[in-house]
Amino acid sequence: MNRQKIAILLVSFVIIAGWLISQNKFHPLNTVNNSNTSIPANAMTSSAEKIDRGLLNANTKFAFKLFSQTLQEDNEQNVFISPTSVAIALTLLYNGAAGETQQQMAEVLGLQGLQLAEINDAYQQLQEILENQSEVELSIANSLWLKKGFPLESKFLENNQKYYQAEVTELDFNNPNAKTTINNWVSKETKGKIEKIIDSISPENVLFLINAIYFKGTWTTEFEPKLTKEQPFFLDNGETINHPLMSQQGEKMYYENDEFQAVSLPYGKDKRLSMYIFLPKENSNINSFLENLSSENWQVWQENFKQQEGFLSLPKFKLEYEISLNKTLQAIGMTEIFSKKANFKNMTPEKVAVDEVKHKTFVEVNEEGTEAAAVTSIGIRVTSMPINQPFRMIVNRPFFYAIQDNKTGTILFMGQMLDPR
Repeated sequence: MNRQKIAILLVSFVIIAGWLISQNKFHPLNTVNNSNTSIPANAMTSSAEKIDRGLLNANTKFAFKLFSQTLQEDNEQNVFISPTSVAIALTLLYNGAAGETQQQMAEVLGLQGLQLAEINDAYQQLQEILENQSEVELSIANSLWLKKGFPLESKFLENNQKYYQAEVTELDFNNPNAKTTINNWVSKETKGKIEKIIDSISPENVLFLINAIYFKGTWTTEFEPKLTKEQPFFLDNGETINHPLMSQQGEKMYYENDEFQAVSLPYGKDKRLSMYIFLPKENSNINSFLENLSSENWQVWQENFKQQEGFLSLPKFKLEYEISLNKTLQAIGMTEIFSKKANFKNMTPEKVAVDEVKHKTFVEVNEEGTEAAAVTSIGIRVTSMPINQPFRMIVNRPFFYAIQDNKTGTILFMGQMLDPR
């Protein structure tokens, strides 16, 4: 039997827009490829065994802060975001920020007390460690697409190339083929799972920054398709639907307390990446669970998972999700990047500001594994309980789930599933 691989994809898409400029302004052509062929990325360091814990802790806190606010903006449907995708996109942008704009971004991203060089070095190491997978395929790619003639500071480009291995390409944005060129890169880096990000390029667009993460693997223990049965799934509104639930019995990393049951489903033989499923108990609900969801509680819960025999039923599901994160980011304190006060002088001598931050995701969970994709776009304009018996966990009502790299604690995806249809 040909077994489908798991494919998890993250793509961060950053649009920077500004006034058209004259050709005699500062323009670091020595750092930019003046064609459709991207410059090769700098080689990564050969060893990265230690990452600044400050960055890892900051990423975890940002993930739950972003997710919590996203739910406040959009809590009536299935939600699925990639905090890692958003964080990388914003950190690329952070390299060009200055003054109060940089301070606000640092506070929201949890980067206070870290120098820019420390942040960039830690991200370089994190990317290397995440890509160093023996049982699954995980690749990270970054690119900058520059409007011909627009000035960017050489240090901004140098940092993106050196620490994020970003390919830099200069394009004529007035040429209809420019959009196709960028979309083709995205399609290539995501193995065709995301074929198009850019619908159009406006006269004010001057730079596109794109991050793509691709993951492919299989469950450590796959679900037997013959055990998948139509079973009741109880929605929050009181409605009951029939939906395919996969079933599996055996030893799992499991945790239970008064409020919820939780199980870890690893990928590959080395189990470095796992999907964590949190199911509120019948006397509770998903909203009550989410009120207690925080980076601090997440760390405590992680320490309480134990190997235990049990039975698990999990719904198959497929989801596409899209949200504008402008209000979300402003609500958690990142306001200045969207205003006339925005200071990106470390990126360009031109006056620019963020226009829109879009986030799109896709996820599919089945017997063989998981397939997911995420897109984040930033547009800038000028201007436990002790358990003795085997557990039984039937995921037949709304639940929370997350995909995490267990070695670094990096949360790649997180979401709430209200309706698996």
